[in-house]
Amino acid sequence: MNVRYYHNPETRLPHIYDHGVEEYEVEDILEDPGENRRGDGDSLVANGQTRSGRYLRVIYTRDPGRRSFFVITAYQLRGNQLAAYRRYASRRGK
Repeated sequence: MNVRYYHNPETRLPHIYDHGVEEYEVEDILEDPGENRRGDGDSLVANGQTRSGRYLRVIYTRDPGRRSFFVITAYQLRGNQLAAYRRYASRRGK
C-alpha cells in the first residue's frame, strides 16, 4: 500500500502529527476500516480501531486504479463521534 500525506506548510510535517496520530495508525485503519464512506467532494472517510486500540477517523482520497492513498487528515474519535461509530460497529459485528 502506498500512502502519501498532506504536510502542514508551517512545520513541513504530516498534518496528522498535529492531531497526535502516527502513520502506522493511519495504515491500520486504511487496511481494515470498520466503516468506509464518502466524504465531501472526492474525499473518503474511514473510521476504525487501530491495533493498539485507538479509534480514529481518516479523511483521504484514492488514486484511481491503484492501491495508493493521499491522507488529508486523521484524528482520534471522541464523544458523540465515538459513540456513533461504536453503535455502527456493533450493528455490523465489528
